Parts: sequence; structure tokens; C-alpha cells
Amino acid sequence: MARIAVIGAGMGAMAAAARLAVAGHRPVVFERASTYGGSLGRLDRDGFAFDTGPGLLHLPAVQRDLFIKTGKEPLEDLVGLTQIEPAVRHVFADGTTTDLPNARRAGVAEALDAAVGPGAGGRWSAFMNRAREAWDRSRRPLLEEPLWPNWQVLADREPYPSVVHKRVLRKDRAAGTLAEIGALELGGEPRLVALLEQYALACGLDPRTAPASAAVLPYMEQTFGTWAVAGGMRALADAVHARCLQRKVEFRFGSAVTRIVEKDGRAAGVELADGTVEEAEFVVAGVAPGMLSGLLPGRPVRAEGPSQRESAWPSRLTVHLALRGARPQDTPHRTVVHAADRDAELAWLFEGGPAPQRPTVAVLRTGDAAAVPDAEHEAVTLTVTVPAHARVGEDDVERVLAAAERAVPELRERLLWHEVRTPQDIAEATGTEGGAVPAPALAAAGGKLLHASNTTALPGLTTVGGWSHPGGGLPHAGMSGALVAGLIVEGPGFQGSQ
Repeated sequence: MARIAVIGAGMGAMAAAARLAVAGHRPVVFERASTYGGSLGRLDRDGFAFDTGPGLLHLPAVQRDLFIKTGKEPLEDLVGLTQIEPAVRHVFADGTTTDLPNARRAGVAEALDAAVGPGAGGRWSAFMNRAREAWDRSRRPLLEEPLWPNWQVLADREPYPSVVHKRVLRKDRAAGTLAEIGALELGGEPRLVALLEQYALACGLDPRTAPASAAVLPYMEQTFGTWAVAGGMRALADAVHARCLQRKVEFRFGSAVTRIVEKDGRAAGVELADGTVEEAEFVVAGVAPGMLSGLLPGRPVRAEGPSQRESAWPSRLTVHLALRGARPQDTPHRTVVHAADRDAELAWLFEGGPAPQRPTVAVLRTGDAAAVPDAEHEAVTLTVTVPAHARVGEDDVERVLAAAERAVPELRERLLWHEVRTPQDIAEATGTEGGAVPAPALAAAGGKLLHASNTTALPGLTTVGGWSHPGGGLPHAGMSGALVAGLIVEGPGFQGSQ
């Protein structure tokens, strides 16, 4: 039974700690902040409550596995889950609106035929069939196994099936990027292209360079569904923390780790800000790459393999709205309001161009009674992908509100107050450079979208969370926790979950 120092109380770190405790180890979690949950934060004000991170649950099977493996309890016995319907409403640049059903691909095709025109659903369905092939080919090595020593195979191999498109007077070619899928396989139809590309934008990926394997992003959502958590996503963090306590995981909040201690060529504990040294047989670090390097000054942290630069990823701008008046009936839980100018938005995000007049905005209107002081008020959250280091001013917030008015009529008349969470706020909370948010790992693209292995150049030190394999996003954090626990419990020969 080993004492294990866990740095950070994010969702991936807590998942690893709970699994390690069940295996008989003694995890101690050192968190510099005063609470747990990482990105699953909560803002409370005047009886309103908002999730400050992701507001919906995807791939709930990851959380189900955690609770079954650490206590043989179904997830649904611990938190209230509702599969939202529709899954999302899209408001396109030209004013076209469509509601896409949850986890019903035939229904999605019907909705697209009705909104975009006959044949649109067939094009999308054919694309989703190819996306399923990409998912089947990449799921296990990307999500369920430790990163292979010969990870270059994943970097060079494109799992999305090659479909050669014959073109008059021009060389035949297959789609190699998400944008090329839109042009070649979706016929360049602007609304279908916007539908496809917003999945990449939501993850901070440039669809013009994101590999075709990014097709798994819409596939996962439209196949496995989208779920709301009663009481907000913070309730899920509460449940994971409670499970850790049940398994005798020790938490020390307000305990900033300043150094990883080495002894005899391996990780041997952590040193805290007050100079205290806490010995441990293993160290699990759930922090961003820059912070991790600072905990091992003068020493290479990563073995050979892919590694992500924090500055390579965009950030998020979130605006929380307290509105007077009840939430109208039949209001969709989530609406995506698409940008007026796709090229301008991409130039802003990835080329340093000026901010677009109307960016893509995700509007979350939960309808959860726990989020409002009474039934005569509504809590709404707006989320926009923005460049890392972006300095957000009132003009930027005004542009977001203007876009959101397309989904929330009379927004300004109903507005009591709003609070803004900027990239600087994310940087302060997480320690990431510029408030960058990591994307999930993807195959192909020369390995640029693979994340560093959970193992490191220092024996006894593993890493967990969005900046490690298999990358960013709540489901991936839970997967990284399972991988790290397996590597510690079973050793280097661990081959992944079965």
C-alpha cells in the first residue's frame, strides 16, 4: 500500500485518487485553491447559480464506470441526469433555425432536410457513417490505452476513411481536414459547414487545419447523447469528491505544491509553499505543462513523445446573465448562434485578426429550479471561444450579447446583471498560460493534436487531466484518471481498460 501525492483536485485527479484508494493505496490530494472540481466551478449570486465550466455532460459512460469501479453504485443513484431534448438548436448566419434531436441520427437527418433542404440530411448521414469508422479505428488507442511508445503510428495514420472525390478539370482528392470534409463531402453548403465546424471551434480547433479525424467530435455527441445534471455540473464534482472521501482519500486545500521531491532518481514526494516536505512513493500531477516544469526546475519532465504548448490553444469567454421573467416554455436547453462571418472569426481566433462583429456563441438556458431564486427569473450562460491572452472589454461583451439576442429575445430588457469570466480568470484559476484550454487528443496531423503520455521522464511521476493523454474535456479527464490509476497499480505493462 503506497502513499501517493496528488497535485490538484481537478476531475481527472480526483478520478485517479478514488481508483487508487480502492486498489489499496493512500492518496493525499494537495490543492492550492480552497475547493475541488477544477473546471467544474460554480458562481452564486443573489439566488442565481451558474456553472463556470462545462454546462452539459457528454459520454456519461466515463462517469458511470468511475462510480461502479469505486463503489458499485450507478451514477444515476448519485446525481440526477436528464437527456435533454432537443440536444441543440442551431441559429445559422442567414437566420435558418433547426432543432436537432438527442442521439437520434435519423431524426437529425430529417431535421436538416426540413431546415436546409432535401438531400442535406443524406449528406450529413453519409458523413456520420464515415465518422463512425474513424471512431471505431481510433477509440481504443486514443482513449482507453496509455499512449503507445510508437505513438508516431497514431500521428501518421488518418482513421477517417479516404473518399476520393472526382472533380472536372482538377486533380481528384480526398478530404484531409475538417474544412475539406465540409467542402467536398457536405457540398460546401454554408449551414452544414457551420454545423460541422462549430464542433471544432468549441474545442479550440481550427477546422482548416484540424485533421479529418476530428469527425469523431460530432459523432460522439450525436451518438452517445447530451445530458443535463440536476443542480448543475457542480453536483457531479460534489459526487466525485464525496466518493473520494468515502474511500478515505485525504484532501488538503490551500496547500500549494512548489516542488516535486526526487530521491534515488525517482519522484519521492512534494514540497509545499511553507517548506513542508510530504513523502510519497508516487506523485500524480494534475497541472498544466508550464506549472509542471516549474515543479521540477532544471530537469526535463517529459520523455520523448508529443507535448502540447499551452500557448497553442485558444481560451473561453463566459458571460453569466441574471434575467427577470420566467424561462419560456419549450425553450431549448442549448442554442448555438453561428457567426455572421466564418472567415473573420477564424482569422481572429487563429491569425491574430480583429474581433468579428458577431462571433459564434453557445447559449445555455438550463431551466433548473436550483439555478434561480424563483420561477420568475432565468439564469443564462453564454460561452465563446476566444484567443488565449485576449483582453476582454465592454465592446467584446456587447458583441456577445448582440449575438445572443438571436436566441434570447428581449435579453437586454430582461437583464438584471451580468458577470464575465475572461481568459485571465481562467489563467488565475488553473495556472495555464493565457487561460488556454486544451483540446481532446486526435489522431493524424503529424501528432500535433496528441497529448503527452501520462508517464514522464521521472520514474514515479505520472500526469493526469486535460494536458495529458487523452487530452482536454471532462470525459477525457475521467479517462486519464483511469489510465493513471492503471499505470500505478499494474505497472508499465498496463494495457488499458477492458
